[in-house]
Parts: sequence; C-alpha cells; structure tokens
Amino acid sequence: MTNTILEAKNLTKKFGDIKAVDSISFAIDKGEVFGIVGPNGAGKTTTIKILTTLLPPTSGEAFAGGYNVVKFPSKVRRIIGYVPQLLSADGTLSGYENLLMFAKLYDIPKKEREKRISESLHFMGLEASADKLVKSYSGGMIRRLEIAQSVLHRPAILFLDEPTIGLDPVAREAVWEYVKVIAQHGTTVLMTTHYLEEADAMCSRIAIMIRGRIAAIDSPLNLKLSVGDKNISLNKVFESYIDKSIDSEESGNYKDVSRTRRTAKRLG
Repeated sequence: MTNTILEAKNLTKKFGDIKAVDSISFAIDKGEVFGIVGPNGAGKTTTIKILTTLLPPTSGEAFAGGYNVVKFPSKVRRIIGYVPQLLSADGTLSGYENLLMFAKLYDIPKKEREKRISESLHFMGLEASADKLVKSYSGGMIRRLEIAQSVLHRPAILFLDEPTIGLDPVAREAVWEYVKVIAQHGTTVLMTTHYLEEADAMCSRIAIMIRGRIAAIDSPLNLKLSVGDKNISLNKVFESYIDKSIDSEESGNYKDVSRTRRTAKRLG
C-alpha cells in the first residue's frame, strides 16, 4: 500500500516556446514537509499552480490524494489548502470575518463553523485580534491568518508559496512553528522558499529546481553530503548546484534578488 499523497509524473508547462516546467517528477509521502527551492523563474510557483488546479499542464500528470488534478479538479480542491505569495486576506474585513467567509466557501456545516473558527484563531494566536480589521494587522499576523484560512477545512495537503517572504525574523520563526505543528498533526506540506535556512530547518526533503528542471532532490543532510561536507550550509549546496547549471552572471543575479527579497517588506 502506497503512502504517496502527492505526485508529479513528467510534468511540463510551456508558455509559447518557453518551458517553465520541464518534465519534472517527484512523489511526496503523507505527513511530509517537502520544499522546492530555486532562483526566480525556476518554475516553483508554476509547479504549485498546476498541483493546485489553477493552471493546466502542457503534458505529464499530477495526482493529489489519488485524484488526477486535471480530470478531478473539484475533488482535489476539497483536500488541499493553498497560501499564495500575494495577499489573500481581505483587509476590509476582520480576522473573524475572513475565516467565516472561507468557512462558507468550503461549505463547512453551520454548526461546525464557530468551533473551527475559534480553534483556528486560538491555534494561530489571533484570538485577541479576531475583531480587528486585517488592514491593521502586522505582516506576520496576516500570514498566520492566511494559513488559518487555508487549513480551516482540514486539508490533507497544504501548499505554501514563499510563506515568510518579507517577514522579520521573529515573525518568520512564529510562522515556522505553526507550520511544524500543522505537519505534526498529519497535514502534508509542500512549500517554496528563497530562504535556504528555512528549508533546512523545516523540510524532510528538498528539491532544487533550476530552469524548470529538478537538479537534485533529497534530504538536507544528503544534499550537503552530495557536495562533500555535511557541515556546510544549504546556501553553499544551493550555490554549488546553481554554478553547475547556469553561468556566473545569472548566479550573481539570483543572489542580488535574494538579498533584495530578504529586506523587502511584503505589505509595505
């Protein structure tokens, strides 16, 4: 009996003559925290959009919970949660109202709504701010609310696209802790990130994606051993694979973008 809950088979996505995703394959087990890292334009977000039924593949197949994401999109959407890079919470509503809206969208029975909303607010540490407008929230609070929205219907798989981008170190640590607890409760997590230390700390396995292809996929420790030193940082491992795959100018551009993103404030 297979333990696989999410799978991609020769998944490809073309935009004109450009292959954003180039025949990638991987399988993720139930309860795993799986990370995809790579430069801007590597195909990370495109991959997530295919797996969450938001974008059809050009070729290949993908399955979530045993359902083909193209043939059974409505069934897939019932078992997944998705936190995109862009703001998904409504700033003109309170935290409670945002969660209530999502509860209705997911057809959570009326008698269950209040209990689940209350539990989510408590779990995410947002009880005291439940009645405040989201536009008054900090970046970290908004991210926690977005995660609460995405898991309100208790999905089997949670997709996080750059979950901590633009957050200060304290807020990032808080989000990490919440995601770890979600995973401990059995939810499978697939996340993309620019922060290599984040992937190292949170993920049981990591796929390094470059130019639409997977250059390597393994545990953080094995990725470090693949370049000869278990004690080096994952940043060094990543740079090694980048250097093998793209020229030094593009590698430098990635580092510049990464530094910029580290200091950018996601919500201004």
